[in-house]
Amino acid sequence: MLGSAQPAAHVDPDAVAAARLEVVRRRSGGSSVLVGPGRVAWLDVVVPAGDPLWDDDVGVAPVWLGRAWAAALGDLGVTGATVHTGPMARAPWSDYVCFAGTAPGEVRLPSGKVVGISQRRVRGAALFQCGAVLRWDAGEAVATLAVDRVVAARDLAGAAAGLVGLVGDDAAVTRRALERAVERRVLEGRV
Repeated sequence: MLGSAQPAAHVDPDAVAAARLEVVRRRSGGSSVLVGPGRVAWLDVVVPAGDPLWDDDVGVAPVWLGRAWAAALGDLGVTGATVHTGPMARAPWSDYVCFAGTAPGEVRLPSGKVVGISQRRVRGAALFQCGAVLRWDAGEAVATLAVDRVVAARDLAGAAAGLVGLVGDDAAVTRRALERAVERRVLEGRV
């Protein structure tokens, strides 16, 4: 899945065809995410303008949601989660791979970014699209990109090497547990 402004030239069409994947573009986020069963848990949150969770500042607006994710991870026994509260932290591969950089509100473990949060604003509401990495493989993340895949995979391998720990014995169970924990935190206002 390409990010909203990511050039189509970042994709290697032959590699996409060989992998039997489809390239789609999301309307938020900056760069690619490899989507498939057991890879990412997705959760969308809509905040209407005027809601107590609303913030006009796009650099501050997702921080409360990142805190909900970090707390939910703690509820599930994942320790060491921190919420990024500064400006976008870019890495060499940020233009190509979403999980290479860290935006405001996103959640990191000591091993790397574990929850990405993008936002799309329309009149009267903000849509936060969240993706929690369940299984990460740097080689797979760059396999269909028009880059030096060996160099990219080597450089990205440490970026999220420990994130495989988010998947228990069953990725679907882990995904549902994450979604329920975040939803409970948001609805209870314990962020």
